[in-house]
Amino acid sequence: MTRHRRSGSVEQEPLRRWRVTFAALGVRSYRQWFFSQILSASGTMTQIVALSWLVLQLTHSGVALGLMTTAALSPMLIAGPFSGALVDRVDRRVLLIVTQSLYIALSMLMAIVTATGTVRVWMIFAIAFCSGVVGAPDTAARQVYANDLVGPERLNSAVSLNEVVINASRVIGPALGGLLLATAGVSACCWANTLSFVPSLMVLVTHRHVEFSPRPRSRDHDTRFVVAWRYAWRNPTIRIALLLAAASGMLFNMNVPLPLLASRVFHLGAGGYGLMMSAFGVGGILGGLAAAASHAAPSRRRVLVLALTTGIMVVVTANARNLGELYAGLVATGCVSIWFVARANALVQFETELALRGRVMAMWSMALPGCMPVLSPLVGWVGTVLGARESFALSGATMLVLVGTSWFSAPERSRSH
Repeated sequence: MTRHRRSGSVEQEPLRRWRVTFAALGVRSYRQWFFSQILSASGTMTQIVALSWLVLQLTHSGVALGLMTTAALSPMLIAGPFSGALVDRVDRRVLLIVTQSLYIALSMLMAIVTATGTVRVWMIFAIAFCSGVVGAPDTAARQVYANDLVGPERLNSAVSLNEVVINASRVIGPALGGLLLATAGVSACCWANTLSFVPSLMVLVTHRHVEFSPRPRSRDHDTRFVVAWRYAWRNPTIRIALLLAAASGMLFNMNVPLPLLASRVFHLGAGGYGLMMSAFGVGGILGGLAAAASHAAPSRRRVLVLALTTGIMVVVTANARNLGELYAGLVATGCVSIWFVARANALVQFETELALRGRVMAMWSMALPGCMPVLSPLVGWVGTVLGARESFALSGATMLVLVGTSWFSAPERSRSH
């Protein structure tokens, strides 16, 4: 009898893990949002691949690639405090409807200037900057909107599945981008991105009857961003997670180190560059699913272990001797790095009071991807002066240093909320 029960328990374990992993998809409104985001993010990656290759062809400069990222993401760093306060105050659904509409207009403009042959590097930078202005509130709103849809019980699943969305886009987007780039040109990639925002917009419109989670008042109901800044910086766990997220941005900004690695070390064309992006994305999907399947609550020690593993894999991949090692390393790096980011993101949300969550997650967005405008030119400069391998390894080395200095810091606090 006991043996039969144990056998049944073993048989049920995969089913339990499956349910934990995809718990958020049990909510119909989140399920709609999830699949629309795969399309939207894939369209964005399609355009990013095309524009990165276009900038490299126009300028032949790794620094220019970094400056394009600076143009796109500097508004996120500068406007982070304001966007976080905005997300805490307004209906996230309405805010996201506005941002999706603006994204459609900007992508359409980029498609037109590339189709007419009038595109210049400064135009790419200008439209990228405008997209960054839209992205500042959009990124924070997306993260908190998941909690609005699924509630705290399924938050870990929703956060981890968001990483699946991002990395599915790294598989679909570069594959589609490489195909369109080779057959129809940059403009076709931009039109694909324009169309990809339509499903998200339609889903948000249909969510008007969704009941969002209440936004309780904090103890002093101070809506200033500086309150969230002090709160996050005085919490050692949140502080460490934010610093590691910022360092990992040098890895996730694939449009700077990967084109250099593809063209200057392995002598690949646009198709090979897209395949490198896809390899990382495949690993990222596995990492996101691994994070979602975890029964244990996120903890600082587990996040540091994942960060340590990520740093090691980045350095190993940077030293790949052939294409087989490179693609295998990218898959492995994608897996552990996204596993790390998903758990670190969930850890920050679990550690933060609900009334401050919008502003603290805006700080997360300021760290990742908001610090990329500062770090991307550095990565591009390292690639130009020292080499493509060194530019790719930079993020891993930085993460290893941060893990080493953080491991023996203040003990982890127990969560009471």
